[in-house]
Amino acid sequence: MDNFEFYSPTRFIFGKGRETEIGKFASRFGANRILMVYGGASAERSGLLNKVRAALKEAELPLFELGGVKPNPRSGLVYKGIDICRENGVDFVLAVGGGSVIDTAKAIAGGVPYDGDFWDFHIGKATMQSALPVGVILTIAAAGSEGSDGCVITNENGMHKRPGGSELLRPRFAILDPELTETLPPYQTACGVTDIMAHVLERYFTNTPDVETSDRLCEALLLTLVNEAPKVMRNPKDYQARANIMWTGSLAHSDIVGVGRAQDWSSHEIEHELSALYDCAHGAGLAVIFPAWMHFVLEHDVDRFYKLAVRVWGCETSEDRLSVAKEGVKRFTAFLRSLGMPTSFGELGAKEEDIPTLVENLFYERSGKIGQFVPLGRGECESIYRIAAKA
Repeated sequence: MDNFEFYSPTRFIFGKGRETEIGKFASRFGANRILMVYGGASAERSGLLNKVRAALKEAELPLFELGGVKPNPRSGLVYKGIDICRENGVDFVLAVGGGSVIDTAKAIAGGVPYDGDFWDFHIGKATMQSALPVGVILTIAAAGSEGSDGCVITNENGMHKRPGGSELLRPRFAILDPELTETLPPYQTACGVTDIMAHVLERYFTNTPDVETSDRLCEALLLTLVNEAPKVMRNPKDYQARANIMWTGSLAHSDIVGVGRAQDWSSHEIEHELSALYDCAHGAGLAVIFPAWMHFVLEHDVDRFYKLAVRVWGCETSEDRLSVAKEGVKRFTAFLRSLGMPTSFGELGAKEEDIPTLVENLFYERSGKIGQFVPLGRGECESIYRIAAKA
């Protein structure tokens, strides 16, 4: 196990109806003038935004609003939010939504005190020195951004999708009410589950030896999703299953299962180009890319794939470890399909003839290789795209 420091300052407020306490928690964490960032009409129709407005009014906290966040959040709304905050003396950013909303709020929070372009933080041109505090009311279990230090934004100038991050961006608090996820369409629920699994697997596939504690934590989260996801697909009102999935999502990306070990993240980087080019759901793109990546790198560490196959996917032990490892990938792919996820380019709406463009965009303003488990250059990434295209 590698040396590490772990600090996760987010206060998680979990359970039914906790969103009505937003005024109390915003005040506790120093908010005086708030920008509320949210997505489409669903939060308005459900009455959630009115609950938040009423609670903040009761707490006598001035509120400004920025709606219209879309999946694969865009830079244009970040710039707009930065302007609103500067013009109105906003000192706290509240995200009401899922990962795209939270990432937008984080990018705004980091951009307000910065003299340059917030995009500098996403291309390694600058390191964040300060940020406005962020709070979250979560409406979809997926990205884990409610407890993480990162955010992913698509720059509309070239449609390049890049991660950025800083410990300064970890939300001060996150309100998690599983009931808020019960009205999600099944496809969005499945995309969220896939995203959570991918966050665990990016950490699981490591070259760091002797990390049994975090291996077991990763496996426990994956087994929880394998058990609970079919329940919510059958019954969207299954509160307990949704509660387990929501908390798993937060644990998966707070990094508690990733400390002390090298992490990969190449599948996320490869997928970002799919969702940037085709505007597909991030979870759906991961369902296509992750199995393809697994097929490409499997023989780098057959024992790790074997362990996952036996411990999570219930494969029988055997001296033929390679066959068992491959069976594990097969069962993972079948599980994704059982949730209604695409697992090939064609099902996603991607085109094989676009692969050169995907590769070019992936390595735009990027030198060297991506990933840690098996470092990948242009040729390797093209091969993974082609495996996905032929799946």
